[in-house]
Amino acid sequence: MKIIAFTGMPFSGKTEAVKIICKMKINVIRMGDLVWEEVEKRDLELNDKNVGFIANKMRKLYGSNIWAIKTIEKIKLNYKSNLIVVDGIRNCEEVEIFKKKLDKDFTLIAIISNDELRYNRGLKRGRKDDCSDINILIKRDEREIRWGIKKVIESADIIVTNDGAIKDFKKKIIDIIDMLLKNDKLIN
Repeated sequence: MKIIAFTGMPFSGKTEAVKIICKMKINVIRMGDLVWEEVEKRDLELNDKNVGFIANKMRKLYGSNIWAIKTIEKIKLNYKSNLIVVDGIRNCEEVEIFKKKLDKDFTLIAIISNDELRYNRGLKRGRKDDCSDINILIKRDEREIRWGIKKVIESADIIVTNDGAIKDFKKKIIDIIDMLLKNDKLIN
């Protein structure tokens, strides 16, 4: 099984990349959904504060790679395809667990975008755990940086810049996925 994983700062374009991947009929697991499930299990409101709190708490209790471990468990239980895309790698320990389990069958793609553009996207997106306050977006960045996301981005196998037109970004993502599929001769 081949795993292609996306990382990047909040609002860099990971969600858009996932939409593109879904249109390509490739299975996607969003690591954040596992955090959301944990928040809902605890009967907490689904918002940025609670999502961050639970993500942190689980990391402290079970290790920094807990969400990667849970993601791999979910993949093994629910998916039979040769290729899975994972969205939302946040720290080096998560990368290490994927590499340990998958070795050369793991490719990490970082999506980067300038801060002003990311914050504007964040204020407009409207997902359940989003907010409309620039200061909260900055605190979210700081939290993810503490988790180690900057090092993960720097260690990526492929880096995609998302500062231009959406059609250009879509083409970049499709071209990268096509290249990875051709190189590995996967049949999905």
